[in-house]
Amino acid sequence: MSNVHIGKGRLEAFSDGVIAIIITIMVLELKTPHGHNLADLAPTFHVFVNYVLSFIYVGIYWNNHHHTMHIIKSINGGILWANMHLLFWLSMVPFVTAWMGETDFQYPAPVAMYGVVLLMNAIAYTILMITLVKHEGSGSLLSHALGKDRKGKISIVIYLTAIAFAWVNTWISFALYVTVACIWFIPDKRIEKVVEEKA
Repeated sequence: MSNVHIGKGRLEAFSDGVIAIIITIMVLELKTPHGHNLADLAPTFHVFVNYVLSFIYVGIYWNNHHHTMHIIKSINGGILWANMHLLFWLSMVPFVTAWMGETDFQYPAPVAMYGVVLLMNAIAYTILMITLVKHEGSGSLLSHALGKDRKGKISIVIYLTAIAFAWVNTWISFALYVTVACIWFIPDKRIEKVVEEKA
């Protein structure tokens, strides 16, 4: 189906819906504390912090996905499956978010698995971009906007480092996850810049 060109509307709508459900599942993991004092919120601190970090990550993917879909002209079957692959790994974020938050970042396995899921999301997004560029062509706006994708490559290296450090110091791993989020938190201007240049 590599030569088939189909509309992208349903892919965008489905992706938006799945991402909205992912965020909903994560917020449902925030349990109401037993008590009526501010001090009663203390036991939920780690869960809340991890929720915020994961919310930012999911938001980053939605933001970049939205920008990408804005400049592509059509999709094909390969792109649909690459997008489903990304959505699968995004759907794993609530699980590892809850596991790492409820164990207070104290144990290597939950912290490492959080990193594994983030790593697989990054790889899945890279595969989606490669598939889109192959479909759109090397001279397309998307290809020009992505360039060498240094941020994506750096992120993967940091994730691998964080996973390894989970068995040394879990807080170093958490700090590295925050670092990647900070790198991507400011919306990527590459696509907007290309659109402005071509306008």
